[in-house]
Amino acid sequence: MNNIVDEKLLSEVLRFQREEITGSLLYGKLAKKCRDEHNAAVLSDMAAAERRHYEFWKSISGQDVAPRRGLIILYTALGRLFGLTFTLKLLEKGEEVGAADYARVAPFHPGAEKMGEEEENHEDALLGMIDEERLSYVGSIVLGLNDALVELTGTLAGLTFAFQKGKLVAVSGIITGIAAALSMAASNYLATKANDDPKAKKAALYTGGAYLITVMLLVLPYLIVPQTGFWIYVSLGITLLIAVGIIAGFNFYVSVAKGQEFKPRFLEMAGISLGVSFLSFLVGLLVRSVFGAE
Repeated sequence: MNNIVDEKLLSEVLRFQREEITGSLLYGKLAKKCRDEHNAAVLSDMAAAERRHYEFWKSISGQDVAPRRGLIILYTALGRLFGLTFTLKLLEKGEEVGAADYARVAPFHPGAEKMGEEEENHEDALLGMIDEERLSYVGSIVLGLNDALVELTGTLAGLTFAFQKGKLVAVSGIITGIAAALSMAASNYLATKANDDPKAKKAALYTGGAYLITVMLLVLPYLIVPQTGFWIYVSLGITLLIAVGIIAGFNFYVSVAKGQEFKPRFLEMAGISLGVSFLSFLVGLLVRSVFGAE
């Protein structure tokens, strides 16, 4: 094996080491911050496994490697904001090293390919053991989020064309949204309670909370953008962009956390919400024309 091959091989091994020590420290940090004992134990196992892999590569390179500190800080923050499942699966998608990379080193260092296979299999098994409460309420969040998007984008669009007064549209949207959020939460509570679901109260809170947050975001442009002349239509345009952003963000979260396809879910949800908004444009124009609402 010549020096060029040696240098390339050493560079690969050092890269593997960096990924392993970064993963080990990240999982360890998440384990310490995790309140659920089961999930903390799983994360500790993952940290120990990554440490063993790091030591394997270190025995080959004979060098210590510094972790990617910025990545650890970033994913620790994401874990606190969006939960373990989303964060770990997002990390897994972005990993630079896989079994195929290890296989390239195998001809020079027996055991490297097996190490890669073990890493992927072990990591997948441990990820499957993570039990996160918030994911069990995705259905409740979808209920509140989707209903708010469909109802409020349509309502705001209709009111914009009917009244053409920003403050009136905003106040009407807020009143309608709060009433609808309470109604949705109550309906979801009664529906889940009827099925003897012990999580009925939390499900209702997730539904109502998702609805209310969505309402506030959609109404916001009417409160901060000047409402004279054509600016009210600018507010409506921003509201529709916010709606698309909410749909994209939520479906990205679900697609990562639950391993589902992003595009079909996003297109379906966006199509329904924007379709209802377009129909409401027409209703608003009709109301304005027929009733002379000024």
